[in-house]
Amino acid sequence: MTRTELLKFLRAQPWAVEASVHPSGGPQAAVIGVAVTDDVEIVFDTLGDTRKATNLRQNPRIALVFGWDEAQTVQLEGIADEPEGDALAALQAVYFARFPDGPTRLAWPSLTYFRVRPVWARYTDFRSAPPTEVVFEFAASGAGGATRDVVT
Repeated sequence: MTRTELLKFLRAQPWAVEASVHPSGGPQAAVIGVAVTDDVEIVFDTLGDTRKATNLRQNPRIALVFGWDEAQTVQLEGIADEPEGDALAALQAVYFARFPDGPTRLAWPSLTYFRVRPVWARYTDFRSAPPTEVVFEFAASGAGGATRDVVT
């Protein structure tokens, strides 16, 4: 699997399970709607008083699982932030293209958007024996969240 194929797979998944860390150290998880940028950044919206928002503001580490249908999945770990200004507008455009009803939620009190910049991802295809696995490691390479990947 190449980076382009990874991006295509992620973009085919409208939902992901996100896991964040509660301030006490325990895990918390939720299903979220996701959109993916060309830089493999994940964007989702949530209310500012949800457990995930509270957790990510205190500890920005996040894990996501995409897919599970057709015996293929991606596990992704990254760092979340709440972009503002032009960065937020660009991410909202990506999100609204994926979820056309997104703008209707802008009126919701405390709605916020999180961006996840990946650090590590593993694609697994269980349709073969043994399963096919491809690991991607992402490293920041300058402004705008651009990434480079190392595939193993």
